[in-house]
Amino acid sequence: MIVRAGTGPLRRLVVLRHAKSAWPEGVEDHERPLAPRGLRDAPAAGRALAEADCLPDLALCSTAVRARRTWELASAEWGTPPPVRYDERLYAAGVPDLLEVVREAPPEVETLLVVGHNPGLEELVLELARDGLDDTLDRVRAKFPTSAIAVLSWHGAGWPALGPGTALLTSLTVPRGSKK
Repeated sequence: MIVRAGTGPLRRLVVLRHAKSAWPEGVEDHERPLAPRGLRDAPAAGRALAEADCLPDLALCSTAVRARRTWELASAEWGTPPPVRYDERLYAAGVPDLLEVVREAPPEVETLLVVGHNPGLEELVLELARDGLDDTLDRVRAKFPTSAIAVLSWHGAGWPALGPGTALLTSLTVPRGSKK
């Protein structure tokens, strides 16, 4: 694997797929809550990010109930959560919309978290990653399950420079909470 050094500080884009959601009858997709497993897995995702020293400077979160609740439960595991911006463009977004939102992040943000949905998040990771450590890219191609966390690293002067093939997929984690 060849990794070329870019210019600018090391930046990390942390991509978190919302935790497992429920499918209650008569509830619109945007309003779907987390399932019991999702209520266990979302805090586990927050703990995994803290243990990996991968806490964000800013979080961008879909407005869907299941994404918002994932963010709330994950960030509750940290001493002081970072600011969060809820953005309706992240709901059911494809790669162009996801990139547009990410590229609007302030230049002082070095670690950015995006909480959203598949298939857009999986496609974003695959679009941005020029390579991956170990078997991470193959694992994303096979499945990007609920609560999955992908960490992409790159050097850049600002978020607008992030584009196809500019990042390295450094980790893929799928935290699971324990049943009580």
